[in-house]
Amino acid sequence: MAKTPSSRSGAPKLDPRGRKVKILATVGPASRSPEMLARLFKAGVDAFRVNMSHGEHADHADTIKAIRDLEKRFMRPIAILADLQGPKLRVGKFKDGEAVIRHSGHFTLDRDPTPGDETRVQLPHPELFGLLEKGQRLLINDGKIRLKVISADENAIKCSAEVGGVISDRKGVNVPDAEIPIPALTEKDRKDLAFAIQQGVDWIGLSFVQRPEDLAEARKLMGGRGSLCAKIEKPMAVRRLDEIIEMSDGIMVARGDLGVELEPQEVPPLQKRIVNATRLKGKPVIVATQMLESMIESPAPTRAEVSDVANAVYDGADCVMLSAETAAGDWPEEAVTIMHRIARQVEGDESYLDRVRFLDTPPDATTADALAHACMTVADTVSISAITVFTGSGSTARRVARERPSVPMLVLTPSMKTARRLGLLWGAHAVATKDIGSFEEMIAKGKRMALRHGFGQAGSKLIALAGVPFGTPGSTNLMHVVNVSGDELEKHGG
Repeated sequence: MAKTPSSRSGAPKLDPRGRKVKILATVGPASRSPEMLARLFKAGVDAFRVNMSHGEHADHADTIKAIRDLEKRFMRPIAILADLQGPKLRVGKFKDGEAVIRHSGHFTLDRDPTPGDETRVQLPHPELFGLLEKGQRLLINDGKIRLKVISADENAIKCSAEVGGVISDRKGVNVPDAEIPIPALTEKDRKDLAFAIQQGVDWIGLSFVQRPEDLAEARKLMGGRGSLCAKIEKPMAVRRLDEIIEMSDGIMVARGDLGVELEPQEVPPLQKRIVNATRLKGKPVIVATQMLESMIESPAPTRAEVSDVANAVYDGADCVMLSAETAAGDWPEEAVTIMHRIARQVEGDESYLDRVRFLDTPPDATTADALAHACMTVADTVSISAITVFTGSGSTARRVARERPSVPMLVLTPSMKTARRLGLLWGAHAVATKDIGSFEEMIAKGKRMALRHGFGQAGSKLIALAGVPFGTPGSTNLMHVVNVSGDELEKHGG
């Protein structure tokens, strides 16, 4: 197990946001205006999610431009995640727009396009016929209606209703017990992905991932532009979780559909498992869905919701996400403020580092990993104000973040793209700045940037982590502890 800090280090030191976990907020009608985006950023948002399931490309383009304008205004890189809709399964239409399925009654899903009634409806997804077997489940309208397959052939799926109720046009269908042979990208997703990449978004969220192969087409279409986040919302994905993590740049625990397809009590331990598995790989992991759901309509969350957010922070998640709370809710700014306060409170807890380091993250047998681990140990032993990481790709920052050090990271990179992508990484305060060419320049710039961004003062100690020769990817081989003097404090504005 990784060592925890000595009593001398106390609670972890905080970055200028006052926390290390990041906040990702979804943009929608309630938050699309430049004025509200600015208020959300000032309240604590580190990254914005653009939901491609709703809205037109022109609206999303305006949103992305407004966020980029915020970057210039506040002189801070901001991550943008474009979340693709994915292949949503839906029933067809009904004669009267809806029907009632009786509890314990029979109901058939077939290939007949005739509008449905209380006995049957079209299921316009031919790939499901012949795939499903007796005893498997079909969940409709987010699990409000639960059907069990009695028999299935190439033309009809006959079911008994374990839980009946009102069913209406185009309601969603979940199939938790089978791997569905459909690609993760629909034609709409391909168009949305091309648009998002053209707009220069930093992350692509791939929905309904079932297998590592689902990531291949998205990777190809992205062409090395942007980072790919796999959304884990299907039980089938959990069976190949390690492979999916390996193929992606980050993971989202999308608890909405997971909560539909699994029993409620199965979701919390699975969330911890996904967070831990992703952290072990040194990749950012986002916990999402229903975190402060009541704040869509209420100015204050429930105690259960506060505990839910706090537990995600205690688990060591890199990022926590707000969905409808900021996209369509009545209190978007208040939701961000509450989430920010919860995270600060948790990270100020004396037991916080013990909890996030309960997961053992042994360094790989590389110089870069050994030095990242050493940064954590030095910060636990010596009074350090920050770890200054010099990186081009962001990989060194991810290595350091995996160790969950007691002090924040000031990440200096010549790449604005890298600085933006690190907006989802735990503890990273990224700054896009000119590259360095010598050891002396590295030390001087590290001190100057630390002072400018509030990571130190006269007498502070900093850890500098970099690679020599400078500008060479993957060459991290140097760790140096430096002292900040009063003279540097006077000239740090340069």
